[in-house]
Amino acid sequence: MVKLFQRSQRSLFGEILDWMLTPFLLLWPITFGLTWLVAEGIAKVPFDRGLGQSAKALAQLVQSDERTVSFHLPLSAHQILHADETDTVYYQVLGGNGELLSGEAGLPMPQDDEKLVTNELRIRDDLMAGIPVRVAYIWVRVNPRAAQPALVQVAETLEKRSVLAHEIIKGVMLPLFVILPLAVLLVWLALTRGIQPLSELEDRIRQRKPDDMSPLDETAVPTEVMPLVSSVNDLLDRLKHSIATQKRFLADAAHQLKTPLAGLRMQADLAQRSDANAEDLKQSLKQIGRASMRATHTVNQLLALARAESSGSAVSMQTCDLALLTMEVVKDSLPRAMERQIDLGFEGPEPGLAMQAGNPTLLKEMVRNLIDNAINYTPSSAGEQGVVTARVCGDLSSGWEIQVEDSGHGIPEAERERVFEPFYRALGAEADGSGLGLAIVKEISDKHQAKVSINDTRPGHTSPGARFSVRFSPRQD
Repeated sequence: MVKLFQRSQRSLFGEILDWMLTPFLLLWPITFGLTWLVAEGIAKVPFDRGLGQSAKALAQLVQSDERTVSFHLPLSAHQILHADETDTVYYQVLGGNGELLSGEAGLPMPQDDEKLVTNELRIRDDLMAGIPVRVAYIWVRVNPRAAQPALVQVAETLEKRSVLAHEIIKGVMLPLFVILPLAVLLVWLALTRGIQPLSELEDRIRQRKPDDMSPLDETAVPTEVMPLVSSVNDLLDRLKHSIATQKRFLADAAHQLKTPLAGLRMQADLAQRSDANAEDLKQSLKQIGRASMRATHTVNQLLALARAESSGSAVSMQTCDLALLTMEVVKDSLPRAMERQIDLGFEGPEPGLAMQAGNPTLLKEMVRNLIDNAINYTPSSAGEQGVVTARVCGDLSSGWEIQVEDSGHGIPEAERERVFEPFYRALGAEADGSGLGLAIVKEISDKHQAKVSINDTRPGHTSPGARFSVRFSPRQD
């Protein structure tokens, strides 16, 4: 389609205007041509009727006896035929043997292949001395002995027809020239009013404060724009969540890093004392090392939590081997477990059986935090060694489950919901931790539509232990 307006940047207003006006302007010359053909057809009707009546009247004047065919044109009839001041009228009367009885000898004959039917009026277009004419003719059988019937023809030039056709064209097309600019104006005004809600929506968005993440009013826009507003509201909601997550991350990071950084500064000041001996210096360096490790662990936990929260619905899923994944995390955690004298083991099917859709990076982070939490809160001594077991169980029909159980003091039922809150630590817990591990577990499990639960490992015992279970939904094959 030919564009009426060429723009460097697409415009909705211009696009609609193009699609509305361009077909209209392209149809206008087509309308003109069709109107011309119709006008010519209309103009022919009255003049053809009069021409036919003249031919019939002349046919009645053809006379015949037993030997000859004659034709006599009264003066009054001759005057009527030549009374037209605009067009030229010709007539011709031929006898049964083709002899000229009266009229113009140069008037062309009908086509030879035309079927001859007597007393039937016919009209054709032809040329007389190179000038287009309209011819009405009729065959008249007045002498049975003649080789063929007599032929009466009346021809007329086309000037009146052309004038009438032009008048019809002017009467029809001139109003269109007036209507066309009016139609363009009306279309322009209609489009301007039609897209006004978009301009109002733009103004409302521009007038918003930078921190205003409230949804736009979907009822104040046309139905066609509601999907766009709904998408914008969804984006605002996700942006609001993202900003809240960032703010919480910054606040949590500042809060959690404050203590280890203050400890680092204090130990550095102690090491710089003038009266500090080698033993004091060694102790200060040891404390600095522990504080730095704690700060590093806290930062890693915060980053893991932020990554899990910001992944949203765009988590990249693939088929994961839960058994192999858990075994790898257990192997990585063995040195730390051995350092704390904890028996860390794995139970589950062979690799390749426990297949589950998920994000392998996030799932590893989840299992790692479960094992780290169990190691941190499981006491171990020479008399009674702590035990931590990572387990994969279940099947395809019921869904796979990851379990991490320990032989620690357990978690009271009243606190089992709160332990998943960031920075919450159970009462009486003396283990060194950031309070973020289980929050990360909960966030990652939610991303995978998995359910996390806590139960006692050994119900009724003094140290019942804790069993953390992450159950996945069955695979839909």
